[in-house]
Amino acid sequence: MKPWIKRTLIGVFGASLLIGGLSACSHRMHGGWGNMTEAEQAKWRERMVDRASSKLDLDAAQKAKLTVLADTLSAQRKVMVAGGGEALPAMKAVLAGSQFDRNRAQALVDAKTAALREASPAVIAAAADFYDSLKPEQQQKVRGYLERGGHHGWRG
Repeated sequence: MKPWIKRTLIGVFGASLLIGGLSACSHRMHGGWGNMTEAEQAKWRERMVDRASSKLDLDAAQKAKLTVLADTLSAQRKVMVAGGGEALPAMKAVLAGSQFDRNRAQALVDAKTAALREASPAVIAAAADFYDSLKPEQQQKVRGYLERGGHHGWRG
């Protein structure tokens, strides 16, 4: 394959990957999480905590730890999507010139990576506190849920 064709294909593939990644991080689905108010998000988190609590037969202390985990995950999500409305203009700026602006693209990736890195210790601590508070049979239910892919719902 000729070098210029190879470079062009790599560039197009890289640009599509970057655009897809940024759009996945910043999209707003109609009626989805991004369009919910703070109160609606809190109500949804509470409903999910209640549902998981009933499926796992959590006691009050375990439910409190699950609530802390849900709140921590919500806070991390807010950090990750901060400036989400700026993703499209930022991507346009990366592609504005005759050449792909690698430095600007890397800065976009670095910003998201830094946000994730800063929020992760709190998420890990909350997840560990919750999981470690579970009885062995409850831990097995969580592992079973994850074995099924984590998106098929809780099945007793």
